[in-house]
Amino acid sequence: MKVALDTNILVYAEGANDPVRQDKARALIAVLPTTAVVIPVQVLGELFRALTRKASMPAQQARQKVLDWSDTYECVPTSREIMTTAADISATHKLGIWDAVVLAGAAEARCRLLLSEDLQEGFTWQGVTIINPLAAERRPLLEGLLAGSA
Repeated sequence: MKVALDTNILVYAEGANDPVRQDKARALIAVLPTTAVVIPVQVLGELFRALTRKASMPAQQARQKVLDWSDTYECVPTSREIMTTAADISATHKLGIWDAVVLAGAAEARCRLLLSEDLQEGFTWQGVTIINPLAAERRPLLEGLLAGSA
């Protein structure tokens, strides 16, 4: 099963914000099979911005973090088709355009899950279900993925 990661999961994994969420994000990423993880390119841009603005990381260091993530995991580029699909999602489902780009990218990569703390938990579009992996209680789809990787 393929799974896409949203920006907040990467930001926490990089050590920004809440230490409890940092630990949870790092533990989650550590058990996910590398070949199952997809990162929409939109997420990499948002990660760079969050690290330089919110975490006050020097731009060169943030650039290296983006490169590290993109070297480790499959990345889905933001194509014209993904952007058009995202506009449709945004108009139809009232999702912000950049969140819709992430969701459309996850669908393009044939992910079953989009792991995000910020997006609408349980929302499913084109076979992609949004799940908050940092929630106190994990959804069965995520548990199944994690059990299969153990």
